[in-house]
Amino acid sequence: MDNLPPLQPGAADLETGSKPCVSGADRPVVTWAPALHAVLNDPAEDNAPGRDDTVNAEFEVWWTDPDGVEQRLRDVASPYLPSGSTFSWDTSFDGPLPADTVISWHVRAHDGTAVSEWSDEGTSACEFVIDTVAPQAPVVTSAEFPENVFRSGGVGTYGTFRFSSPVDDDVVSYRYTLLGYPGVHVAATGPEHTAEVRLLATDSNQRLEVEAFDKAGHGSGTTNYNFYPSFASAPVAEWQLADVAGTRSAAAVSGTAARAGTGAVFGAPAPEGTALTSTVSLDGTGHGFLTPGAPVVDTTKTFAVGGWVRPGATDRTMTVASQDADGAPAFTLGLRPGDDGAQWSFGAGAHRVTGGTPEADSWSYVLGLYDAETGLAHLYVNGKETGIPAAIDPARVTGAFQIGRARGKAGYRDRWQGEIGDLRAWDRVVVPAEITQLALVEVVRATETARWSMETGTEGKTPSSVGADQPLSLEGGAHLYRWPSPDDWCDLYPECFPDKDPLRGYADLALDGVDDYAATAQPVVDTARSYTVAAVVMLDHVTADDAAMTLFSQGNDDGTAAFEVRYVPATQQWELRVSHAGTPEAEVTTVSAAAPPGGLHRVGVVHDTVNGRVALYVDAQETGASVAFRSGWTSTGGLQIGRGPVQGGWGSYLRGSVDDIHVFDGALPGLEVRDLGFG
Repeated sequence: MDNLPPLQPGAADLETGSKPCVSGADRPVVTWAPALHAVLNDPAEDNAPGRDDTVNAEFEVWWTDPDGVEQRLRDVASPYLPSGSTFSWDTSFDGPLPADTVISWHVRAHDGTAVSEWSDEGTSACEFVIDTVAPQAPVVTSAEFPENVFRSGGVGTYGTFRFSSPVDDDVVSYRYTLLGYPGVHVAATGPEHTAEVRLLATDSNQRLEVEAFDKAGHGSGTTNYNFYPSFASAPVAEWQLADVAGTRSAAAVSGTAARAGTGAVFGAPAPEGTALTSTVSLDGTGHGFLTPGAPVVDTTKTFAVGGWVRPGATDRTMTVASQDADGAPAFTLGLRPGDDGAQWSFGAGAHRVTGGTPEADSWSYVLGLYDAETGLAHLYVNGKETGIPAAIDPARVTGAFQIGRARGKAGYRDRWQGEIGDLRAWDRVVVPAEITQLALVEVVRATETARWSMETGTEGKTPSSVGADQPLSLEGGAHLYRWPSPDDWCDLYPECFPDKDPLRGYADLALDGVDDYAATAQPVVDTARSYTVAAVVMLDHVTADDAAMTLFSQGNDDGTAAFEVRYVPATQQWELRVSHAGTPEAEVTTVSAAAPPGGLHRVGVVHDTVNGRVALYVDAQETGASVAFRSGWTSTGGLQIGRGPVQGGWGSYLRGSVDDIHVFDGALPGLEVRDLGFG
């Protein structure tokens, strides 16, 4: 059998660097002399008997110099390698190859006897161009936001930005960076290698950074384009909904006053920690609504609607705001029940974005945004985006804006039951920083209003060392157990020393578990608002058969407790019990923490109405996750130390010692709760 030459290499077997073999306008542009690669084949059945199937590669490059003379370089790879191997020639070692010149190359295989055809026989050679020069920094322009012009355009609006490279003819893309658009690439497809992007102004002082990239991948210097949008425009409509009780319309901060149905009652409570003084309560009936009687937003363009809301229920669809279209709402903002519970909702027709978890009697700031530039609806709850943005197509508006109801074919439906405050509508994008501010609940630092260190006391009372004079009256046989004063010390008589040390300092409150307790005459906290109460305690001789013992509680004088912290020996647990109303049959929420009865314990309770939580702390640790609680009510009785409510009266007396009692108006942060009780 005669030996046959190796197979002719095909374009699919060749690469210029890491790029495919291409000729003509699509030839690769590289930054330096590349390595050329070829996969060569010499099937064994084509070889004469006794010959193996190893091959070698012969590469050749050529170009025409400025004088019109053809130049060639050739390389023979070694050693021989098995058929199917990849052969390479790094042309940078044999150069220099000229820049900005079309360079062609081909390759053929040699088996030691016969040689294949060149790879470009009957077709085109591979080509490349070496480009060593980076493009210049691009030119950036914008009609809406001219460079260095103050108060142009506006925050929350879009502008067109044009990138161009008039000097360089090989720019293929740009990369721009702006707050909210980090490192985005865009192709240069316009005339003269231009690109245009639409960008949202999110702040009144912004910098757009743009780089140009050529075919070789060279990046230019950065163009810094500074622009200064006008401050965000005011809402097109705004109702604080803090009108005087009995008023039959809501005054407008901007836009038109909203007529109120008879089921809309002003003077309802406002969310704690906000600037609102009151809100409007809607009763969920056909009379519970407000409307300005005209459209407020153009739903075919960008718009947003948001406000503070507190639903009275979550078991049905309820509307915060909508706008009438033809027998249906152009959009709705509200809540919807589902198999996995209720969710906040914003959208139009069957298309909407949902997320977040509304809770009955709980305040939330809810905002829906339709961005006509993207066609997407966004939903924000308490300042954070929730759910997955959804593509919607709001209906064209033909009717009035509605608060608390949505238009249906047979009339209005999905009526709101609960409170609404500070409702606003915009004809632009409301940017994230604004939404955060709108939903901001000011965290008012907790203020210590009372503290009993037990160091002083006269006539059965121990005064508070902090805040107003609210003494603890010592009742039953309760008394202050004291360390002897220095004048009483008897170095020569050990029996002069006490049986035990006070818990903190020189004295603590001793309780016998029978009828001893201490109490204030008036409430020390408003149990409907945020508060913190903590104390140090040591129980005496506790057994599993003992009844529960209350450390502290506050409620009404009939023995109904708004909150109670007690120890249950049978389970060796501290318990926090908070009632949902001031009646004996009211629902009770309980939080527990395991702890042995012996030794000193630091125990505290934090009621946080801003976040709707209540937490129990034992020995500086929050017991598990704090639990949801939004049903606080104002109690009228004093603080009880060492007793709690039992069947409409008092009992659950504590046997042990209590010291260092702290009371705060407001929810103390967890890290600070852990510092309480050290004297």
